[in-house]
Amino acid sequence: MYDVMRAELFKLRKRPAVWTLLAAAIVLNQIFGYVVPYMSYTSGDENGFIGDVPSSAILAGMMPDQINTNTLGAFPVFAGALALVLGAIMFGGEHGFGTVKTLLTQRPGRATTVAGQLGALLVALAIGVAVLYVLGLASSVGVGLAEGVDFAWPSALSLIAGYAAGVLIMMMWAVLGAMLGATMRSVALPIGLGVVWVLGVELLISSMAETLTGLEPIREILPGVNAGSVVSQWLTEGLGEAPPGVESVVPVDQGLVVLALYVVVGAAITLFITKRRDVV
Repeated sequence: MYDVMRAELFKLRKRPAVWTLLAAAIVLNQIFGYVVPYMSYTSGDENGFIGDVPSSAILAGMMPDQINTNTLGAFPVFAGALALVLGAIMFGGEHGFGTVKTLLTQRPGRATTVAGQLGALLVALAIGVAVLYVLGLASSVGVGLAEGVDFAWPSALSLIAGYAAGVLIMMMWAVLGAMLGATMRSVALPIGLGVVWVLGVELLISSMAETLTGLEPIREILPGVNAGSVVSQWLTEGLGEAPPGVESVVPVDQGLVVLALYVVVGAAITLFITKRRDVV
């Protein structure tokens, strides 16, 4: 499995699409976490980009102690869609390139191969989330120094908890993308369906559940809703509106359990399909 992980990580490093996804996540995080709020703060307009939020609150929302909110805020929806694309590329791309036969006829068994691929996916996502945290801290410190304000640092426990939650959320989306890629044996269709689900269907169900109570049980098991509930624990009142998809719908503990179940079930389905499929 270790050899499979090394090979998969090597392939990921060589794929321009992977670096494009990381760059998109970085740009997304920096623009909506720091650039837009800072532009609103420096404009002096109380009704600027952030809405009716005092300038002092906008500045406070960019400080290092808010790193979990600023980094994880996009994970339930937008950054999650990028992770789903990565999973679909990794598992569906083998079929598109016609290399799946070679991959599955090598010495490691299919279970070992899938485990190695998922392990490589986890390592890649862990590195990506770490990069977002480092750049986020750098931006927040830069803003604090530029404005000459005293700022507080997040506690080590809070930082570790936020990072672990971020990796879990991104892994959940990536495994769902991997499941779609392995099931449909392609890249384009899983990406299309996955992005439509993340950016369209989930948000539609969530908004309709506010008026149609019959949809509430469905809403409470949606992956994005549970991810948003986990992230919502780091929201601070008075520092602006919550990012899209970040809302406390279910308890944090329940959200973590549901996310873990999605990872386990998605990985199990991917393994089952891979083991049962005839690739001759």
